[in-house]
Amino acid sequence: MLIRVIRGGLLFLLLGLGTASATDLTIVRVFTGWRDAASFKRISEYFDGKENTGGEAVLRTHPDQRGGYYFLVRVTNPAAARPATARLQVITHTDAKPQTFTFTPALKAGATVFHLGLTGPDWPDAKADPVAWKLELTDAEGKVLATEKSYLWDKPAGQ
Repeated sequence: MLIRVIRGGLLFLLLGLGTASATDLTIVRVFTGWRDAASFKRISEYFDGKENTGGEAVLRTHPDQRGGYYFLVRVTNPAAARPATARLQVITHTDAKPQTFTFTPALKAGATVFHLGLTGPDWPDAKADPVAWKLELTDAEGKVLATEKSYLWDKPAGQ
């Protein structure tokens, strides 16, 4: 009986994997939160004056300002490395209309991690959180490759 269940589970997994395209991009997770400018400073920066990001891309709305609200994005890309556009829409407690921010992360083959930072005047309040957000990754033609959003982005059904 146990062997039959295991075989059935393996068959289900194989059939499920067969339907996924080799070009399917997946947003694994998005963590959000405020980060102070000092949290980016590493000891090597005291010696050479250059920001050390630890191999992760850090994209900011105001590159000269580090403090801000960040979206830490982990993506899996089964295809070859490719350019992409990250379109981030954010609704704040001060404005119900979404603000849109655009970034251009480089997607490596395999796993990629990058930070999208709303810095400077785009997010001046360290204690504020967005009401809702939506992240879309698109290719050069504008085709949506992957989407992730907060729970409150969509209005519940029947509302």
